[in-house]
Amino acid sequence: MENITILIVDDELRMRKLIKDFLLKENYNTLEAKDGEEALNVFNENKDKINLILLDVMMPKKDGWTVLREIRNESNVPVIMLTARGEEQDELFGFELGVDEYISKPFSPKILVARIEAILKRINGDKKSVRDYDGIVIDEKGRTVTVDGKPIELSLREYELLKYLLDNEKIALSRDKILNNVWNYDYYGDSRTIDSHIKKIRHKLGKKGKYIETIRGVGYKFEIK
Repeated sequence: MENITILIVDDELRMRKLIKDFLLKENYNTLEAKDGEEALNVFNENKDKINLILLDVMMPKKDGWTVLREIRNESNVPVIMLTARGEEQDELFGFELGVDEYISKPFSPKILVARIEAILKRINGDKKSVRDYDGIVIDEKGRTVTVDGKPIELSLREYELLKYLLDNEKIALSRDKILNNVWNYDYYGDSRTIDSHIKKIRHKLGKKGKYIETIRGVGYKFEIK
């Protein structure tokens, strides 16, 4: 894909080279960092052109969680975490911090590229409509959300979840259905990750967060009352 730059952050040289080679075959531009401190330096120097970050969890100097937290203070650039742990609590923690996707090591480079393409397609898709839900305005082309004229910052996953609720206004959606449609692949973790995302979205929507209704024993529904 042309004019797309991906930052690869991993302390293993062989892993960075493997990923870089596959991305170059797909015509992506790449940047590299071997530890957390270098990752932040590279990001700050190139933040205007970095479209996605592949971020390892266990690294020297600063781990992936610390790097992600600092990046999220100023940017919603999509982040895919590369982890060897694969533990449920780690994934929940990552989603709380704003992780957009997880891939556990070892992984197929082809699957990694497919996940990258899926995320970039959702972000850069040809969307043109702007919709208003009682002051909650979603611009699908710009992938932005405002509440009563004030922009709110949402991670990619938060945005996709809110959009899915809005697209299905007044329909009760089960957690399984939300996972299948928003996470866009078979997710084998705890569905509590949805609850944590909903909590954050409600907080960001302020008073209008009440429009996201909890349906006991089912899931959630967006309805303006």
